[in-house]
Amino acid sequence: SRAASLPSPLWALPEELLLLICSYLDAQALGRLAQVCRRLRFLSSRDLLWRRIARGCLNSGFTQLGTDLAAGIPVKERVKVSQNWRHGRCRRETVLKWKCKQVASFSSSFLMPWMELDGEYLYLSQAENIQAYHLCAEGTGLQRHPQAIFSGHQEDVCRFVLVNSHIVSGGGDGSIVLHKIHGSYSVKFSAHEQEVNCVDFQGGLVVSGSRDRTAKVWSLSAGRVGQCLHTVQTEDRVWSIAISPLLSSFVTGTACCGHTSPLRIWDLESGQLLTCLGTDFHRGAGVLDVFYETPSLLLSCGYDTYIRYWDIRASTRKCVQEWEEPHDSALYCIRSDKNHMIASGSSYYGVVRLWDKRQTRCLQSFHLSSPTSSPVYCLRFSTTHLYAALASALHVLDFTAS
Repeated sequence: SRAASLPSPLWALPEELLLLICSYLDAQALGRLAQVCRRLRFLSSRDLLWRRIARGCLNSGFTQLGTDLAAGIPVKERVKVSQNWRHGRCRRETVLKWKCKQVASFSSSFLMPWMELDGEYLYLSQAENIQAYHLCAEGTGLQRHPQAIFSGHQEDVCRFVLVNSHIVSGGGDGSIVLHKIHGSYSVKFSAHEQEVNCVDFQGGLVVSGSRDRTAKVWSLSAGRVGQCLHTVQTEDRVWSIAISPLLSSFVTGTACCGHTSPLRIWDLESGQLLTCLGTDFHRGAGVLDVFYETPSLLLSCGYDTYIRYWDIRASTRKCVQEWEEPHDSALYCIRSDKNHMIASGSSYYGVVRLWDKRQTRCLQSFHLSSPTSSPVYCLRFSTTHLYAALASALHVLDFTAS
């Protein structure tokens, strides 16, 4: 009778109330709660409870706006893996090697691999081809032989993008090639007088930038494929280009050999200059990579060793944040999780760095090509793996390792 008068345990409350109470707990407390009983272990693993925690973590699959980019993977597991990213705990492996030409500089037409991730496949440019490799199910790397090869260029592929099951690539032969991944459809057209250093593809439009000091807008809509809509005279070599998520404008990153800013935004419909970003670039501070996080937030990097974070709503004259590469190396590529983490690839010794936007110093660094030196030409990452393409090899960092 005395036992019957005792209050019910906390975990006997309705699930809605338990979830409300648990929503105030941090990751450590939720982990301890899971050890109490089966019901609480199940309850404390709910994505609803971990989503708030995950949004404050590095590379957990959530953007600043809360969009989940990794739906299907339990949020609790992503939070665990995020701690490995923060502390640099990973397993490193060289998954592909290839013969390469001697790389002199970014401005040369030597082999510089580029890649894209798409679900279960990694697409990698090697010389004049783009090869599709299937990622291993256990997450340990990728299959040694490509499942598909996309050809069309007479010289090396400089860069390419993968959008809506289409590959659009620019080559050293001055041409642009469009491939449909699932099918034999492909189109090639002459685009520039010199190599096409960069391309982007959104909403049926392609923008391209070239060493010939022009950027061009092309139609890929039915009946107008390969038609040039605008030619922009940039008066400088174009190294990087990106279309705004709103499909209203595009940004070019140039070599900064003149007196104009290397970062300029152009109207996509008219081809007219809208604005220049920044005023304090030194001569030669070319922009080698640009990345839109949102229509108003943009990342850039290049020869002057800085990562810059631009908020177009706040100012076009000065970036809102910047991070300096510690070893005074040019930065060839950047990528962000669209929340707190940035990954960068530098020009010496295959150095990949992880940055937390909430901190001023580099969070972690990985030397992938020591003792020989090679730039990191391209990097991509998922919530569990980071892939880095160097001059002669593809490296993978597996952050699921405990």
